[in-house]
Amino acid sequence: MLDWIKNINKEHPDFWKDYLTKFETKPNRFVVLSTETSGLNPDKDVILSLGAFSIVDDSIVIKDSFESVLLQTNFLQDNNISNEFIIESKMIKMEEPEAIEKFINFIGNAVLVGHHINFDIEMLNSALERLDCGRIKNEALDVDMMYRKLMDINDKQFSLDDLCDIFKIPKSDRNSSSEDAYKISLLFLKLKSRLGIK
Repeated sequence: MLDWIKNINKEHPDFWKDYLTKFETKPNRFVVLSTETSGLNPDKDVILSLGAFSIVDDSIVIKDSFESVLLQTNFLQDNNISNEFIIESKMIKMEEPEAIEKFINFIGNAVLVGHHINFDIEMLNSALERLDCGRIKNEALDVDMMYRKLMDINDKQFSLDDLCDIFKIPKSDRNSSSEDAYKISLLFLKLKSRLGIK
């Protein structure tokens, strides 16, 4: 059955209705995001953490950022996955519904940017479906695709580490969604200027 049929006459949460009204104006910022997930299947896996930074006028706006660990306790128990990562994390911890609502409020109508961004968006869409919401409406840009366009490469994908090596962006030992979002932000600024994206 077509997705949109399921949503006809469905009463959406207020935060989702607010989100939809934001697309009446043109976006004035980019939001670079990264997710850490329990796996690669949006139908079965969940988001464990989310990190994001705003970019306005070619600058990363550190104070306009989002960072959260999602408390996916039931999922982890049901799948015998250790929750050590959640316990040890210093990031703000929220239940999935609260984190997703705050994240949707944070992104507004911004153009989303990521590394293999379609996967992140599908994971967010799955979480939104659990909240009786629609699908993400934001435009999206992918740094891997931007690099391939710049170099005219069609037959190869590049990992985040590959791109960081190419553009001499330092890697850190700490691996988190926020760290990745920051690295993707630096990559995006370099690619954006070379591709002439405004």
